[in-house]
Amino acid sequence: MKKYFFLSALAVFSLSTIVSCERTTDVVQAQDNDTYSQMKDVTGTLNATNSYTISQNISILSTDVVLVYRNINSNTNGGKVWQLLPKTSYLSGGRELDYNFLFNTQKVEIFTEANFDQSTMTSTEKDTYLNNQTFRIVLVPASNKNANVDYNDYNAVVKYFNLKEPK
Repeated sequence: MKKYFFLSALAVFSLSTIVSCERTTDVVQAQDNDTYSQMKDVTGTLNATNSYTISQNISILSTDVVLVYRNINSNTNGGKVWQLLPKTSYLSGGRELDYNFLFNTQKVEIFTEANFDQSTMTSTEKDTYLNNQTFRIVLVPASNKNANVDYNDYNAVVKYFNLKEPK
């Protein structure tokens, strides 16, 4: 009888060990189903009439991180090169032109500010910095924000968040 009890106890112990091992190997991944990465392009001209501001209506969740990039080859035939805002462009004569943005849950406002009167820019400067400027608004979920992603590197952001180019 001692032998039967010992074998039964050993079997129960072994079974509980196997069951507990199986339970610890289950992997549960949390998924954020209410926030999706997205991109939207907006093109416009920054001038005195619009207070050097371009507004874009877009629904932004409180869990979104808002990134805005400027195509530094806007208004040219060059390939797209994206630069993260805020950004300062240094012009001749110590003039500085700042690109920045503000947002709330319904829109993003992209604007310029300067340490000079922007209306005094030459036509070439206006074409380079103000006319027909293309910006890309990128919304990514804050829950996925990764310190290892270089947000200055547009291509790294696209790769990490598996983003598709806007149409």
